[in-house]
Amino acid sequence: MSENQPQNKSQNSSEEIDLGNLFLVIGNMFKNFFEFLASIFSGLFHLIILFLIFIQKHFLKLLVAGLIGLIVGVFLDNKKGPRFISTMVVEPNFNSAQQLYNNINFYNELAMAGDSVALAEALDTNPNDEVLDITPAEASAFKSFSIESYADENQKIMLFDQFVRNLDTSTQKTINMEKFLENFNSFDARFHTISVVANNSFVAKKSQPAIISSIQRNAYFESQKNISIENLNIQDSIVKMQLTEIDSLQKLYKLVLLKEAEKPLQGTNISLGEGKGSENKEMALIRERNELKENIVELNEERANKSSIINIISDFPRRGVEIKGFTKSYVFMLPVTLIGVCLLLLSLLQLNKFLKSYKN
Repeated sequence: MSENQPQNKSQNSSEEIDLGNLFLVIGNMFKNFFEFLASIFSGLFHLIILFLIFIQKHFLKLLVAGLIGLIVGVFLDNKKGPRFISTMVVEPNFNSAQQLYNNINFYNELAMAGDSVALAEALDTNPNDEVLDITPAEASAFKSFSIESYADENQKIMLFDQFVRNLDTSTQKTINMEKFLENFNSFDARFHTISVVANNSFVAKKSQPAIISSIQRNAYFESQKNISIENLNIQDSIVKMQLTEIDSLQKLYKLVLLKEAEKPLQGTNISLGEGKGSENKEMALIRERNELKENIVELNEERANKSSIINIISDFPRRGVEIKGFTKSYVFMLPVTLIGVCLLLLSLLQLNKFLKSYKN
């Protein structure tokens, strides 16, 4: 009994030493962690103080830069006057989206360059006519032209479905949605938004016929449209011919059934197989007739969609909407820009001074 007591005491003391070391290690870990956090906050506080000292030292310079930007911004805002934006949504057909983008970018370059004469000529719906639809004075009101595609996830899925339907079965296995989206560009979208910014709220509406006719005058797109309409008419005539043949067959089946029904029953021989076969043929004709009707509806929808090279989903409004917003004005942008440039230059000078002192 006396031998076990010293042994138990030694075990208890060793366990107490191990637990003490464990708590000591945990305590040191928390201590180091909080000291690390304190050093981070101390460093951030030090940087903030240095920045405030820098601002205090160069406050007058920054104030002068801001005042200059404010004065120039007020002058430019008053000089440029109000600006109006007008938007139009279109649906290009026959791969004419790229040509549309090229035309819009060309108009934008002329507007940005201030070449009102060339822009008025470019926006003329009838180049052979000496009278311009938009005068150079009106063309000078245009400030920018832009175009961007509009395609949400649902439209992309529909475009992918149409794309896959036109492929053979072996190629369909190698194409997935991710690969299709990787190669998807703005020209593949179905709808596109054209935006016009001008000083005059009415000139955007006057430019709409020229923007559309510039694509419709293209001989290639006109040829593609005519061929498409001709093919749709041929398909429509074929489907209607098939419908007529089905109607004739249905009448024939009904006549045969009536003749069979008029025959007197001979004995007890009743052929159930023939009646069932005739009924199946009749149901097959009805299903085929319904499918042909659906094809006619689809052809009519496609004919309406392909009747123009560019479908106008939403016209330019009669009058543009004035662009408002303090952040888009020169009164805001110029002071912020000048103060930012001033801060950058002063920082570079301070850095150069520090590097020289560090070198010495």
